[in-house]
Amino acid sequence: MQTVEKLTDTLKNNRLKITPQRLMIFKVLENNTSHPSAEEIFKKVKKVYPSVSFTTIYKTLETLRDLGEIKELTIDKDRKHYDPDISVHHHFICSECREIYDIHGDFTANIRLDDSLRKDFSVSGFQISFFGVCSKCSSSDRF
Repeated sequence: MQTVEKLTDTLKNNRLKITPQRLMIFKVLENNTSHPSAEEIFKKVKKVYPSVSFTTIYKTLETLRDLGEIKELTIDKDRKHYDPDISVHHHFICSECREIYDIHGDFTANIRLDDSLRKDFSVSGFQISFFGVCSKCSSSDRF
């Protein structure tokens, strides 16, 4: 999980500005397991910095993604989500509540490209997305 200090050091090492708005974005991301969208991050940052623009949020997230400090998840057709946990892991997406859950597990023994594809592609990684209904939504006492 990325910390404010780690993200700040990354910007410094890449000679990028450390602004109060960027620090607030880092605070929103720190230890965040909810996989927030740019819109959700924008709403939280805007409460503290009302003049912040959505463009600032989005460009900062793109920068962090490009630097390998966060993962950009495109598992929701309506919006991108961001994950500060850059360790190898996968996700479960509930089709009812739209929550995104981390799935930590090593599936490498079961995932392999066919030999006919391996000659044409060089795989650098993979991510699995599971879809279904979470236990909170499937429990009968929910209603």
